Amino acid sequence: MYLPVLPHWVAAQVAAALLEDVGTGDLSAKLIPAHPATAHVISREHCILCGQPWFNASFTQLDPNTQMTWHVQEGQSITPDTLLCTINGMAPSLLSAERTALNFLQTLSGTATTVRQYVDAIAGTSAQIVDTRKTLPGFRHAQKYAVSVAGGTNHRQGLYDGILIKENHIIAAGGILPALSQAQAIANPGILLQIEVESLDQLEEALQAGAKLILLDNFDLPLLREAVQQTGRRAILEASGNVSLENVRAIAETGVARISIGGLTKHLKAIDLSMRFIKT
Repeated sequence: MYLPVLPHWVAAQVAAALLEDVGTGDLSAKLIPAHPATAHVISREHCILCGQPWFNASFTQLDPNTQMTWHVQEGQSITPDTLLCTINGMAPSLLSAERTALNFLQTLSGTATTVRQYVDAIAGTSAQIVDTRKTLPGFRHAQKYAVSVAGGTNHRQGLYDGILIKENHIIAAGGILPALSQAQAIANPGILLQIEVESLDQLEEALQAGAKLILLDNFDLPLLREAVQQTGRRAILEASGNVSLENVRAIAETGVARISIGGLTKHLKAIDLSMRFIKT
């Protein structure tokens, strides 16, 4: 199930991107007479398509009469040279919105493509691929949407809807027990509450303190297996740190329930897309 698209976030992100690019007016588009035009968008490489709401809004914010016809679905696996979309509108507005629209589509498709690689790599195990807060500034909702489109799982959206007690929180609070006790006291029902541990001793301390969701930070494979055995059914375990496509399946096979990967959203490779006007 996809993360719901929040229209006000899409509108705000697109408006900011258009302001950044178009500014006080597109000087190049002024060279073009206002006449109807048609353009095609194609993918130059394999990808998981993602970002249609942002792409569409990039055109309709400049001209509400612009029409997009999508030939593929959000989340679909795309081969090179696939026709993605046909756009009909006035030529100057299509030119003005082109780069902003493609920037959104190529960035979110790049995120989704990376996530799908990890999801496919652990297929058949019981683990989930989970994102983090390591997102592009101002682009978190969009990237977390892309994670969900590709079959990944969203962690908390921000500091307001979940508690993750990390090493600095533990140090500042005076230890695992006081940090977790305070968090348990303030967490409303339904709020994610997780604590990070760095050793098997810390894991046992967190379990004794009643932790139900525990992040195992930079545990190697033997330690992960020990942690799973030690925990049993007392808590849900999440592995994090130094995860790659080469080792993610081995991590999943240790028995952890979740694998969080900052690189899903911070190590970004955009997809090569192209928009071309069609001669009529």
